[in-house]
Amino acid sequence: MNYLAHTYLSGENDDVKIGNFLGDWVKGSDYLKYSEDIRTGILLHRNIDSFTDRHLLVRQGSVRFQPRYLRYSGVIIDILYDHFLASNWKDFNDMLLHDYVSRMHNILLNNFEVLPERLQNYLPGFMNERWIERYATLEGIRDVLEAMSKRTSLPNETEFAIGVIEAFYDDFRREFFDFFGQIIAFVESQFMISISRSQ
Repeated sequence: MNYLAHTYLSGENDDVKIGNFLGDWVKGSDYLKYSEDIRTGILLHRNIDSFTDRHLLVRQGSVRFQPRYLRYSGVIIDILYDHFLASNWKDFNDMLLHDYVSRMHNILLNNFEVLPERLQNYLPGFMNERWIERYATLEGIRDVLEAMSKRTSLPNETEFAIGVIEAFYDDFRREFFDFFGQIIAFVESQFMISISRSQ
């Protein structure tokens, strides 16, 4: 799961959303220095990641990327699942995606001082480029993968990834919807968080 899914799966508590958003930026017991609700969000993030990484459908999808991405295949699935959530957003939330992302940006800006320094440095570009919304298109995925291959250790195999996505698009989409219903149920039952649905 990537940023959009993590914030969506946080329910309506802003501090839980913050914790879930910054989950990858906080290691080990460092989460203990945050407020109770932000700690809950960080632990929620870790549980979502564990549930996702172990899930058969996710593993089945990530195998398609392994010839070029090896251990990074799961990263591509995370981005791809955010793509399906973004491109089918109206099935999950009544708020327009643009408005939802803007609200999330405001929550982060209003709590900027509690964010880890590296995230503070990353956030302006992330928000200005409106990366979360760009997940909704394949061209946006291409841009995200290109950017990540330049600033992280992600292999520079973007065209291969796009080719796999296009070839198996319907399979990936079906796997996402099957999986996402299960992770919503997991979060609601294990963390007692109510996930909003479209009416």
